Amino acid sequence: MFKGMSNIYKQAQKMQKDMKKVQDELENLKIEGQSGGGIVKVVVNGKKEPLSVTLDDSILSEDRDMVEDLILAAMKNAFDNAEKESAEKMKSVTGGMPNIPGF
Repeated sequence: MFKGMSNIYKQAQKMQKDMKKVQDELENLKIEGQSGGGIVKVVVNGKKEPLSVTLDDSILSEDRDMVEDLILAAMKNAFDNAEKESAEKMKSVTGGMPNIPGF
């Protein structure tokens, strides 16, 4: 019985170590989102933290509301891309287990 518990404990420690590694990798990823055919680009890391916003010069003469909408759309695209990348990396650690809050 203790040997089985010891194995479970070792597996949990390995999983925790692997999750820390993936979380560090996610923090260093650069994931791009775009809108307006690429005239607005937003880069976030794998933890959905914004890193940069790039606007094509052609957009600067446009209506303010449109520019704001394009920035929001690019951010949403970047966040969606980051979510997909994060889920894929976590899946490799958790073996497809459902998401656990806080991880």
